[in-house]
Amino acid sequence: MSTESVDGDAETPVKVTESAASEALSLLESEGLDTDVAGLRLFVQQGGCAGLSYGMRFDNEPEDDDAVTEHHGLRIFVDPASRRYIGGSVLDYEGGLQAAGFHVENPNVVSECGCGESFRT
Repeated sequence: MSTESVDGDAETPVKVTESAASEALSLLESEGLDTDVAGLRLFVQQGGCAGLSYGMRFDNEPEDDDAVTEHHGLRIFVDPASRRYIGGSVLDYEGGLQAAGFHVENPNVVSECGCGESFRT
């Protein structure tokens, strides 16, 4: 497992905007997790009408084979199987009354379902 700090130009599985990192760090801290070790796991799973969907959860530490990167102080964990589907993606956070939450902008997507919850590469 390797950890790299990212300024935005490095080749990474996923990039994270400052607003997404800030929101995730706030949530990590509210869960009582150590932000120096714990992080946000971004993964792809089977499901949805288009075949694949994104998943996110907090993990106390990365797995041995995870790609681990740090963006604006937030550690991101991506497993090898998910990397091939989400490489080059950007994780963003949008606040507001409608469509608030984390969003993945994935350049590998060739189609999405009508509701935008699942995708196909």
